[in-house]
Amino acid sequence: MSHLIMGYVGLVLSVMVCGSSVMWRIGQVGGLLLALLALSLTSLNFCVSSVSGMMVGDFMSVGLTVLSIWLLPLMLIASQRHMVSESMLYQRVFIVCQVFLTGALVLAFLASDLLLFYIAFESTLLPTLMLITRWGAQKERYQAGTYFMFFTLVGSLPLLVCLVGQYQLNGSLAFNTIYSGFGNSNYLVNFWWLGCILAFLVKLPLYGAHLWLPKAHVEAPIAGSMVLAGVLLKLGGYGMMRVSYMWGPAAMLSSEVVLGLALWGMASMGAICLRQTDLKSLIAYSSVGHMALVVGGIMTGTVWGYNGAMILMIAHGLVSSCLFSLANFWYERSGTRNLVGSRGVIMLFPLMGLGWLSMSLMNLALPPAINLFGELISMVAVYNWSTYSIVLMSLGAVLTAGYSLYMFGMSQWGDTMKTYKNLYVMTSREYLLVLLHLSPAVYLVFYLGLMF
Repeated sequence: MSHLIMGYVGLVLSVMVCGSSVMWRIGQVGGLLLALLALSLTSLNFCVSSVSGMMVGDFMSVGLTVLSIWLLPLMLIASQRHMVSESMLYQRVFIVCQVFLTGALVLAFLASDLLLFYIAFESTLLPTLMLITRWGAQKERYQAGTYFMFFTLVGSLPLLVCLVGQYQLNGSLAFNTIYSGFGNSNYLVNFWWLGCILAFLVKLPLYGAHLWLPKAHVEAPIAGSMVLAGVLLKLGGYGMMRVSYMWGPAAMLSSEVVLGLALWGMASMGAICLRQTDLKSLIAYSSVGHMALVVGGIMTGTVWGYNGAMILMIAHGLVSSCLFSLANFWYERSGTRNLVGSRGVIMLFPLMGLGWLSMSLMNLALPPAINLFGELISMVAVYNWSTYSIVLMSLGAVLTAGYSLYMFGMSQWGDTMKTYKNLYVMTSREYLLVLLHLSPAVYLVFYLGLMF
């Protein structure tokens, strides 16, 4: 597994020293080759961890690692037109940021030590901030970057304090040597656990700590939106699974509070999405609703909850990334993300409309989409925790279907505005991008055991 990290180090150096005419091709082809190399990780026996030095691969890390690596060439393909007006120096810095960010994510998912995980977790902040503040579309990008850094750093401080205290108790932060160290004092263990997962709840984000997400998504360039929705949110879910799995049920005395807040957020976000008029804002708020169900599955502390959360994270990573790409295709042509201004797109670009239809149906978890399996398994785990939770989960599912159909209908049907003239046709690069999102999502329907 260390060869993946070395591959990204080599890819960063290659992009830095190569000629300007081939740097995009080197980034895209190198990312695809590393993605093919990462597929060998899926042959691991998920019941037994495979440890290689400072790296560990198990059912919690392998799927998210492959997702991170797969999205790198897709982000570069999606950003090529957006960056064409930039100087060659800034284009090179942009590609280096993307590759470095993906390498840090892979290191975080494969780390076998909590300190190494924390370092990789924090090292994703700077390239993400650069993507938002330097290559964002509007002046509000500076405020969005400030929100992103403030929320993440404030949430990460208790995690650092808890890790330092844990090292004082254990003398090690390796995953297989962690124990509570507090004897029978479950309340202290619970307090420790809350301090550790606060950073991950902000990163997911949990309802109440989500204010940074819509701003960051809306102001970020397409690559920033894709990596935020596709992978960075999953870093929070992965961290919660790791910490909760290590310390067990004794640490999760307050899980009822977090789980209840997540269920309320799932329903609230569905209602908020129905009021949105901006395409990227709607997709961003829908991510908060989907991640709320991930929190619910993890907080149950059961095998079903973990499996449901893992499937839902991978499914959401593919679907939301593709939705942001589709929104960007129209924005590049029309200069607007307004739903009313996007009416009638299916008459202009039928195949783009087909992509919108496919991803909207996957987003609302229509059978046999992979999202359905993740949501059902998570819902069963939460229902087993409390039968009353079915009310909020049902309301959230209905609202998810409502805003997904609302998004598709408002952006595709109706009469096209007369001001849209001379719109250039869809390119093969854009068709390829949609296909590379859709193919894994369809494949995993037939090979669902890969994520168990």
